[in-house]
Amino acid sequence: MTEKILSNRKNGMLALFLTIIGLVGSIVAIVFGGIILDGGGLPILFIAGLIVLFIGWIPLLGLKVLKPQEALVLTLFGKYVGTLKGDGFYYVNPFCVAVNPASRTKLSQSGDVKSVSIAGVSANGTAMNVEIPEKKLSLKIMTLNNSRQKINDCLGNPIEIGIAVTWRIVDTAKAVFNVDNYKEFLSLQCDSALRNIVRIYPYDVAPNVDTTGDGVADEGSLRGSSEIVAARIRDEIQLRVDEAGIEIVEARITYLAYATEIAAVMLQRQQASAIIDARKMIVDGAVSMVEMALDRLKENNVVELDDERKAAMVSNLLVVLCGNRDAQPIVNSGSLY
Repeated sequence: MTEKILSNRKNGMLALFLTIIGLVGSIVAIVFGGIILDGGGLPILFIAGLIVLFIGWIPLLGLKVLKPQEALVLTLFGKYVGTLKGDGFYYVNPFCVAVNPASRTKLSQSGDVKSVSIAGVSANGTAMNVEIPEKKLSLKIMTLNNSRQKINDCLGNPIEIGIAVTWRIVDTAKAVFNVDNYKEFLSLQCDSALRNIVRIYPYDVAPNVDTTGDGVADEGSLRGSSEIVAARIRDEIQLRVDEAGIEIVEARITYLAYATEIAAVMLQRQQASAIIDARKMIVDGAVSMVEMALDRLKENNVVELDDERKAAMVSNLLVVLCGNRDAQPIVNSGSLY
């Protein structure tokens, strides 16, 4: 289906003016025809005025008003005739019908559903509101925020992830006729693409994991490579929604966490990893400080230390530098031997 834009129909004001003139003329014809009829004249003017008055309102159905970034997809007796795009006052065939299969669909997104509410009274006398769905298609950039999903990463760990997708319609004919409901279609494709991409990455950096498909292990992860992951999710969604005439502007990860059933265990794992890294840094620093102390004592000839005294000094310094608590000094007033 190819989009056909009706760009030469901005003559709604002229059509409205001519229709009003026709209706006023029909009323005048009825009045003067009735006077002539009473005087024994020809009744054709009266009959013509009645006919025009009864059918003269039909051209008003062809008047269409569009605001910026709005479109109307029109069909005539089931055949696609074209799309009105851009702001203006249009006039089309009065029997054309606007089509928007997603007019009643409500998703978690911005600018989702617009409807006109009409107050009325039902047959039993109770008040009621009738909502008429808006048949216009919005060409603005909208944001779809699907519900969070629980997905297993490449290591099998269950995680919860949510994304926000900004999108817009670029081909109204494809959006209306190529898929049954373009909003639901987009939502399902977002979920499917998200699952396919998340299964490639680990939550955090893990050894021997290839996330790019080149056969070489890398440091890609959902937590550390969010920009790359978001770009791949966007490209994956775009491939799936091209047939629906939709352009994916951007996809962003809005929520990322371990699933509740393993969150506590993974937190302990992260804490243990942090403690190990901190201890490693402390030990490295302590060893370098001990080496520096021994070298300085030897260079300045402060004291001559044999191997046993050096071992005792290294032991004491490492205990002081690597301990969790403040050291309690013990003064040795005697000899080491």
